[in-house]
Amino acid sequence: MRTGISQRLGIEFPLFAFSHCRDVVAAVTNAGGFGVLGAIAYTPEQLDAELTWIDRRVGGRPYGVDVLVPGRVDAAALEGGVARAIPDRHRDYVLHLLAKYGVPGHPPASGGADEFGRRVTAAGAAGLADVALKHPIGLIASALGPPPPELVDRAREAGVPVAALVGTVEHARRQVAAGADIVVAQGTEAGGHTGEISTMVLVPQVVDAVAPVPVLAAGGIASGRQMAAAMALGAQGVWCGSVWLTTEEAETSPAVKRKLLAASSLDTVRSRSRTGKPARQLRSAWTDEWDSGQESPGPLAMPLQMLVAERAMARIGAAAERGEPGAVELATYFVGQVVGQLDRVQPAREVVYGMVYEFAEAVERLSRLSR
Repeated sequence: MRTGISQRLGIEFPLFAFSHCRDVVAAVTNAGGFGVLGAIAYTPEQLDAELTWIDRRVGGRPYGVDVLVPGRVDAAALEGGVARAIPDRHRDYVLHLLAKYGVPGHPPASGGADEFGRRVTAAGAAGLADVALKHPIGLIASALGPPPPELVDRAREAGVPVAALVGTVEHARRQVAAGADIVVAQGTEAGGHTGEISTMVLVPQVVDAVAPVPVLAAGGIASGRQMAAAMALGAQGVWCGSVWLTTEEAETSPAVKRKLLAASSLDTVRSRSRTGKPARQLRSAWTDEWDSGQESPGPLAMPLQMLVAERAMARIGAAAERGEPGAVELATYFVGQVVGQLDRVQPAREVVYGMVYEFAEAVERLSRLSR
C-alpha cells in the first residue's frame, strides 16, 4: 500500500498496532505492519528490556513506542506521595466491592505507587522517551496531551517522527502546533481514552484541518473494509488497538479474553472508573458500581484512580482466573466497540494478512462501481 506514511516509515502496510504486549508488536512488525508498544506499564529499566527483546526479533524493521502524556494531571496529588493521597473512603469502597463480589483478600500493597504516579507526567514520559530513543524506533507517540517541547526536540535530534492522538479538530491543531509530525484521529468508538466524536465524522475534519500533515484513523477499525473506509476519508493509514486483544500473542488474561469474545458492540462504556479520565472499556460490575452505584464516592482524578483501579484489578484478575464468579463480573479491560467483531483467537500476523486481503477486496469492489 503506497501511502505517504508507508513510504516515510518503510513499511509494507500502513497498519499500526498499538499494544502493551511486546509479542504483538513484534508479530505485526514482522508481518509488514507497524507495531507500537504502550510504555506506561513499564519502568524505564523494564521498557529498555522490552525494547531490547523487540529489537532482537524484528531484524531492523521499524516499530514505535507510545508514552502517556496527559494534558492535565492532579499535580497536587503527587506531592508527599501518590499512595498517601488516596482518600480513605476510596480505599474503603474498593474493599467494599471486593467483599460484595466475593473476591478474597486485599488489593496488593502500594509498593511502587509513587514511581507509577510519576510516570503519568510530562517528566515521567520524558524519561521513558529517553529510553525509547536509545533504540532504533521509527516513531514515538504522545497520548492524551500535546507532546512536550523536550520530547519533540529529542525525537527530532534522533530523526524519529512524533505522532499524537486527538479526539477533536481543536486538539489536532494544537498537537501540530506543538510539533507533531503525524496525527492519529481517534473516534469515540475506540478503546481507551476517547472523546465523543465518531471516527466517520472526525477523520475527514482532521485531515482537512491539518493538511499536509498525515493523518491516521483510529476507532472502530478491525477489518479490511473498515480500513478501506478510513482511507477513503483521507487517512494515510489506520491505528488499531482492540483487534489485537484476542490474538494468540496478546497480554489479555484468559478470563477477560473470554469476556471479549462473548461481548457485543453494545457491551462497552466510556467510564472514568479505571483511569480518572473517560476511557472506553468492557462494561462490567466494576464500571457499573463506580459510575452509578449508590455508595460510590466517584472516581478520583488521574493518576490516583489508575492506582486505585489497577491494584484492585490485580486481585480481581487472579480470582477471575480461578473461575470465581464475582471476580468475573468485575473484570474489565480497555476495548472499543469493534469488540462485537472479535469472535475467535488467531495469530496477530493472520489478523494483518486478513485485513490487507479484505482491504484489497473492498478497493476492487469500489473500483468496479466507477467503471
